[in-house]
Formats: sequence, structure tokens, C-alpha cells
Amino acid sequence: MRETIIETPRLELYHLDAEEIVTLFETPEDLSIYEGKTFTNPYRVLMDDSGPLAWRVPQVKADALLNKWFVRWIILKSTREIIGSTSFHGAPDEVGMIEIGLGLDSNFHNQGFGFEVLKGMWDWVSKQGGVKVLRYTVSAQNLASVALVGKFGFKHVGQQMDEIDGPEEIYELSVQDYGSLHD
Repeated sequence: MRETIIETPRLELYHLDAEEIVTLFETPEDLSIYEGKTFTNPYRVLMDDSGPLAWRVPQVKADALLNKWFVRWIILKSTREIIGSTSFHGAPDEVGMIEIGLGLDSNFHNQGFGFEVLKGMWDWVSKQGGVKVLRYTVSAQNLASVALVGKFGFKHVGQQMDEIDGPEEIYELSVQDYGSLHD
């Protein structure tokens, strides 16, 4: 099952169904997942580097209903090209917290696309049942992402050790506060 496309001024956030993320992870050169689509993948997003797929595919294989929260391609409307991807890390946890990740091809950094993606995704997820807290984690050295999450009003709430990325800063904002700040 595919969720509806989330639209922002310059982007479409296109949800991949469970079969597509499995195919993309297991056989990234299988171009059948692009058949009938109105966009292309010239930057090979999630093909050369599987990004979140290594974690999301096992989750989807265990419970296909979890895919609602997972991978969306970031499509630039003007060129119909995939320029990145975004995904929540899972369904909201027992306290309603949901964490997001995103990746943009380096050709599209520092142009406001990250802000658009996060706003589109957080606007969408804030309307989903059970979501109470938005979370974003990032390395303290990633100054662009730290500044980006600050634009949304997120508060620094701690640190964690990520097994792959190393030390990360944790930022959170309640869905209620997000709505007050961004409606």
C-alpha cells in the first residue's frame, strides 16, 4: 500500500510501497520500480548507497503495515528527478515519539530543500494518530542540520551514541508546539 504524495512548493515526497523498497534494497539495478513513473533517478538515490533501506526492509518484511512510516523519494517538481530520500525510523513509540532522517544529493544542499522536506513530513505526521513528539538526531559537527532543526523551534534534550554515526545530539518538539509554531 502506498501513502499519498506529500507536496511542498518545489518537491513531491513520493512514498515507496513495501515491494518497491525490498526490490530497491535487494536488486538496486532492477529498473522495473521506475516503470510507469513520471520521474527519473539520475543521482541513483538509494541505489549506490542503500541508506535507511538496510533497517527499513527487515522491519517491513516483519510487518508490512509499518511501511506507512517509511521511505519517500524526494522529487524535484521542475525536473522530475529524485534528489534524495526521507524516512521515519519506525512507527511512533509507546510515548508517541517519532524520529526522522533525510538525505539529499550534495548538488541540492544549502538551497532550502531540507527545510521543505522536514516541514512536509512533519505536517503530515502531525495529523497521524498516536504521534505526540517529533525527534531529530544529528552530529554536533553537522552545523547545517543543527541550524535547520533550530529553525523549527526544536529543543536540545540530550545526546546518544549511534552505532554507525557516533555521538549525536537529540532534538525534540511536541506535535502541539509544532502546530502552534508552523500552522
